[in-house]
Amino acid sequence: MPDPARPEPIPQGAGEERLPLPPMSALDPAQHAAAQALIDGPRKAVYGPFVPLLRTPALLDKVAQLGETLRFGGALAADVRELATCLAAQHVGNQFEWVMHVPLARAAGVPQAALQAVHRGERLSGLAPALQASADFCAELLATHEVGDETYAAARAQFGEAGVVELGTLVGYFVMVSWVMNIARTPSRPTAEVTALPRAR
Repeated sequence: MPDPARPEPIPQGAGEERLPLPPMSALDPAQHAAAQALIDGPRKAVYGPFVPLLRTPALLDKVAQLGETLRFGGALAADVRELATCLAAQHVGNQFEWVMHVPLARAAGVPQAALQAVHRGERLSGLAPALQASADFCAELLATHEVGDETYAAARAQFGEAGVVELGTLVGYFVMVSWVMNIARTPSRPTAEVTALPRAR
């Protein structure tokens, strides 16, 4: 019988999860150490991309460190960071990052109308200057794999050269971990506050 306190996960793509979380008793020492480091760190658990990445503990460790730097030690404002993350998740159709980061984006001050537009795959407009520069930069980078001079200049004016590098790395990081989860079909827990993305193409 389904547990109403634990709603059924939103599947990622067609078919069952390919790389689910193994029981702790089945982990080898390197895997156990990697899992424990996540539990002891700011994430407090093994979830999302780290479930499939647990198969390669050395890679998991480096990916986790990069993610911690971007999420918890970066210089970008929270609204800029979370909008960029939502744009990346929507672009690659990843449920986990979308469901996780939409509430964070709202809490950081990203307008609900902007998040609804991202969900529909629409180009964003009318945002505050920093958010608009971020949205334009991310949309162009995701669509064309580069940014033109005007888009670059607008982002540099808002974030500086270091911020532009951080923003590009942030987009790449979340695309990367989303691809890993898309391959693994890592599901996401639904929430009444976030409309799931359409099923992955």
